[in-house]
Amino acid sequence: MYGVSAEVDVKAIEPNRRILIEWNDPPLPVEWLFTSRPDGTTLLTISNWGFRGSDDEVVMKALDSQGGFSFLLASVKALLEHNVALNLVADHYPDAYK
Repeated sequence: MYGVSAEVDVKAIEPNRRILIEWNDPPLPVEWLFTSRPDGTTLLTISNWGFRGSDDEVVMKALDSQGGFSFLLASVKALLEHNVALNLVADHYPDAYK
């Protein structure tokens, strides 16, 4: 979207359990852990680490990353479970693409 792209290096895939990648420059690891729950649902936990800079810069980068993943996961969940396209990214950045 908006002409944005990133190179991703897949480090590990464990079907139905875990995906580990590195992306961005410098490479930052991102890990998705899928945990089955007793009610038949799956909990997805995403960890992203290795941010560099001052303490304030690291906090801002971590918060930005967390927000981005949350937006995309909410969109995917709505689409997969209810066939509804939320357009969260486009609505959040309406002037980014003209």
